[in-house]
Amino acid sequence: MVLVRVFPGKASGAYWFITIVLLAAIGGFAQQPASKPSPQAAPQKANAAEKTPAPRPSEALPVLQQLNAALQALVAKVSPAVVQIQVNGYGAVEDTNRGEAAVITRQNAIGSGVIVSSDGYIMTNAHVVRGARRIRIILPSADASQIEAEGKERVLDAKLIGLHEESDLALLKVEKTGLPTLALSTGRRARQGQLVLAIGSPEGLENTVTMGVVSSVARQADPDKPMVYIQTDAPINPGNSGGPLVDMDGDVLGINTMILSQGGGSEGLGFAIPARIVKFVYESLRKNGHVHRVEIDATAQNITPTLAQGLGLSQSYGVVVADVTPGGPAESAGLQIGDIVVSADGRRTDTLPALSAVMYLHPLDELLTLVVKRGTTEKTLNVPVLEHRDAMDKLMDAVDPDKSLVQRLGILAIDLDDRLRSLIGQLRISSGVVVVARAVSLLGPDTGLKTADIIHGVNGTSVDSLDSLRARLNELKRDSPVVLQVERDGKLQWLAFEMD
Repeated sequence: MVLVRVFPGKASGAYWFITIVLLAAIGGFAQQPASKPSPQAAPQKANAAEKTPAPRPSEALPVLQQLNAALQALVAKVSPAVVQIQVNGYGAVEDTNRGEAAVITRQNAIGSGVIVSSDGYIMTNAHVVRGARRIRIILPSADASQIEAEGKERVLDAKLIGLHEESDLALLKVEKTGLPTLALSTGRRARQGQLVLAIGSPEGLENTVTMGVVSSVARQADPDKPMVYIQTDAPINPGNSGGPLVDMDGDVLGINTMILSQGGGSEGLGFAIPARIVKFVYESLRKNGHVHRVEIDATAQNITPTLAQGLGLSQSYGVVVADVTPGGPAESAGLQIGDIVVSADGRRTDTLPALSAVMYLHPLDELLTLVVKRGTTEKTLNVPVLEHRDAMDKLMDAVDPDKSLVQRLGILAIDLDDRLRSLIGQLRISSGVVVVARAVSLLGPDTGLKTADIIHGVNGTSVDSLDSLRARLNELKRDSPVVLQVERDGKLQWLAFEMD
């Protein structure tokens, strides 16, 4: 029998794993071969067992030595391909909702990255390098004593190839070849309870290794977003962002991206972007500089028992089609409102995140195969796909913080030109200035402006550029009333406030 006592308080995955191995080893040494004693011999056997000495601690050492050697070999295999990333530039101070203007400030940041190609391609998180003016890569040293001797050879300037906000991934390139790499494990899936290592630079502490288990293999952290993550209890802290979560074979299961924490430190709730998504985004960014994501002009939602009962659906779980855009590819393929989506591209879609994951990884040049249940009959539909375009991703690419600052409003904005008009779509007024973010160092009045708002006028006077907007604002004195005419989601409105 193996007894495991659970002590109160926090403990790392490594501690509990080693504790269990030790207790199992001791229990194994303590066990005796089973035999069937005679009734007369039973008392003597019992007395003999009572006098059997307990196993000495040294008898368990070979098991711990094997564990120790295995972990050291794994870290030695993985860590050479994990880099530290130092960023100088502009970045978000805090997370904001997509509809709110982001808070931007000049800052220095430290994150982690994974070398995925020996010719210098490195994957990291988009939030690590967003707004970067300069990106430096610190290569790991094989020996701590060599760090000073290697000097500048370990520090390389990196170029941002592209980033994808929705998945929070970015691709960097350094001019160096023959680099060690890590394989993105797309052939095997993470398993709940399996051991994993997280490697990165938490709080700037380069090449830090922590151990834990996979807590969940498909956690949707935000119900309003389709991204699904691997959840782990391996300690992850600021600076781990962009570093790998690896299995015991050294393959990358995911890229660490965020934690849920009340105090800002690790509380055992870490999340990693699955390797299959990392590989898809990597290949897209390397080939095109951006990510092609597909859509079919249809909306789906999770089935609840109440929904199923009210609509008379044949099952009380799964995903049901709630809307089909007239004239879109889904309608042309025969998809109908009320269809239950059984599978997509051969993968079961029992939940909305499962369907979203398939859509996320589907190639742009192939038909999407859906199996749907309509009543009691199953139908197979081959649906053409469209490329999904996020206008805000393009807006951020156009921002130059030094030229885009509107000081009196405390915002970053850009002129509305023909290229942006094509991205944003049809507008009520063709000229204006597009709001991209707020600048934290110049917090202006409480304007009510949001990201993607288009400013068309100030106090009844139209504006058609950043220069004209600044000129109108500079005419106003402190405490003067200000009324901005803005276009938001295709509708005009006024925002009124007093100038600071």
